[in-house]
Amino acid sequence: MLDNFPKIGILGGGQLGKMLLSEAHQWSLPVTVMDSDVNAVCKQVCHDFVHGDLLNYHDVMNFGSKVDVVTIEIEKVNLEALKKLEQNGKTVIPQPSVLEIIQNKVKQKQFYKKHQIATSRFQSFDSLESLKSAILNNEMELPLIWKAARFGYDGYGVKKIDSLAGLDSLDDNECLTEELVDLSKELSVIVCRTPSGDTSCFPVVEMEFNSLSNQVEYILCPARVSKTIENQAIQLALKVSESFQHYGLLAIELFLDKNQNLMVNEVAPRPHNSGHWSIEGAYSSQYQQHLSALLDLPLKNTSIKSPSVMVNLVGKEGYSGPVVYENLERVHTISNAYLHLYGKEMTRPNRKMGHITILNQELNAAYHQAQKLKQQIQIISN
Repeated sequence: MLDNFPKIGILGGGQLGKMLLSEAHQWSLPVTVMDSDVNAVCKQVCHDFVHGDLLNYHDVMNFGSKVDVVTIEIEKVNLEALKKLEQNGKTVIPQPSVLEIIQNKVKQKQFYKKHQIATSRFQSFDSLESLKSAILNNEMELPLIWKAARFGYDGYGVKKIDSLAGLDSLDDNECLTEELVDLSKELSVIVCRTPSGDTSCFPVVEMEFNSLSNQVEYILCPARVSKTIENQAIQLALKVSESFQHYGLLAIELFLDKNQNLMVNEVAPRPHNSGHWSIEGAYSSQYQQHLSALLDLPLKNTSIKSPSVMVNLVGKEGYSGPVVYENLERVHTISNAYLHLYGKEMTRPNRKMGHITILNQELNAAYHQAQKLKQQIQIISN
């Protein structure tokens, strides 16, 4: 254990925290984790585990009082407690002022508009009824994209609405609607900033989503775009990062439309699915960079070590219960294929259970290998 380093606390005990812990273990750093799930995967590997409610003010305050640096692996945390911890002298990354904007997608959109950051056209509504009224009064056109203002995650809280009847299954809460974008590709850029002002930017990656679950299915690095678009995407991501003045990681998800215009979709102030490839595919991973930011150390080289494709492994439709993996041995038939299982004991449809990253100097070859493994590996239950 390195006593001269601060003690780190992570709010959230899922796979993102577990992969950050793996990096912290390289330095024998003491890391404490809090999660409401007594079987959270971080419990298997963290220095100390606390069972608590991430949205409960007192639980978060008690947790934060026992560490030096507080970070998150999920945005669904008590903001008021983080503000108070920061006032009490704790280092909170991302800062509560940044998280307050990002937690609410309406505030996010308004932030982009204020800072003249390109984004899709949107309207905000305080309730589902006000949205229905706007449609009935022909104040907006269908189809459109509906998003819950708060705590949408992994494809949840987002839905394409083709008719008024499509609103019936939605929660009656604050929301926004977005104009449909004629998409060419969806891209992501991860930027890391330290409190001392050091900044690094990962390469532009391409995201492919499952059309049914709205979850990311494949990440391709580098993105299959022109050098012009690549440079524009990086400059846009850096502008977003500079505008937020965040510490730690910021994943910026981008739309590229058919006219080759880039715009910001949304951001996440934490390790992100679009950065998992960097564990094997970059000279330093998103987790190494985030840990450096937490400790305010100089950032490292984020350039590509090898072109790579990451594929998410999710629970198969129709299966819920104790997890059973079929055909995992197929990963070993492909050289430079790296399997990561998250250690979740229970599966359910579309639950993220692991990922595979394939390195190959020929990106398309890696993509086809990833597709083949995706078809072969089954995540089911007894």
